[in-house]
Amino acid sequence: MKKIGMLLMGCGGVGRQLLHHIISCRSLHAKQGVHLRVVGVCDSKGLVVASDVLSEELNDELLSQVCRLKLAGSSLSNLADSGRCLVYGDQESGKRIMDVAARLGKSTGLAFVDCSASSETVGVLSRVVDLGCCVVLANKKPLTCPMEHYDKLVKYPRRIRHESTVGAGLPVIASLNRMLSSGDPVHRIVGSLSGTLGYVMSEVEDGKPLSEVVKAAKSLGFTEPDPRDDLSGMDVARKALILARLLGRRINMDSIKIESLYPNNMAPDVMSVEEFLGSSIALLDKDVAERVRKAASSGNVLRYVCVIEGSRCEVGIQELPKNSPLGRLRGSDNVVKLKFFF
Repeated sequence: MKKIGMLLMGCGGVGRQLLHHIISCRSLHAKQGVHLRVVGVCDSKGLVVASDVLSEELNDELLSQVCRLKLAGSSLSNLADSGRCLVYGDQESGKRIMDVAARLGKSTGLAFVDCSASSETVGVLSRVVDLGCCVVLANKKPLTCPMEHYDKLVKYPRRIRHESTVGAGLPVIASLNRMLSSGDPVHRIVGSLSGTLGYVMSEVEDGKPLSEVVKAAKSLGFTEPDPRDDLSGMDVARKALILARLLGRRINMDSIKIESLYPNNMAPDVMSVEEFLGSSIALLDKDVAERVRKAASSGNVLRYVCVIEGSRCEVGIQELPKNSPLGRLRGSDNVVKLKFFF
């Protein structure tokens, strides 16, 4: 049985789901000859770690307790020390994480799994890679940090995986890497990379007002608690930057042209989410409906896409043929289209 040590960073919705999945798939993993040995879990305020990371792990009962604690909104630092684990607060957790990485990185091996939503994990991840650890990312922000930090993070390509950062489960990263490794030069990438904005665009195409569609998307759980986090286009821009850097573009976020679906006077620092959804967003309905009508008159539809071509990298609404791969897209699905030179 191959045992793979793992330390989880971030125990919000994604992190908790990962822990639940690990627990529920123990028998499947056993058939595959693999055991995921979770030696630690940390959040922004604390760390819970096995008493002896070389020989012990956090058992499934304790992992379930961690999930319940986080679901209730508490910090891991509120867990009591027991014979099964050690608990550290914010000030100590950073040092202890590095201790674990140093002990396991070049001995038994250790995978750091970043399921947080923080840009501040990049420093830790860069250091643990140097210590021989592997890094698995669901968090996009470390991959969209300034180039100087990005270079440190990815200097050992075999030690980092981040498939889930782009494409909502589609093998976009792996496919692109295989193509590049085979010598196929990618000339252009066009993609619909936001399930939320994909849903919004296909619904307004059917004649529904933008304001109603966004409220419906929020009620269905498609959006962030503040839908402007999705409507700003920043999430798509991060994904576009990840893809552009895989193509060798040495650019930062400020190199990307980003179209927001709301104006600056409706930004989060100007009005609350209640004000935005209450009356302000309805002011955008007419303009969006006109853009939909204009596109339809030419046999096109509107899609929120990223375009990467040469030095160009931008995200925003584009008119696309209705029968094109992206034009046929409905709901929250993602699609990426690659163009090659042969």
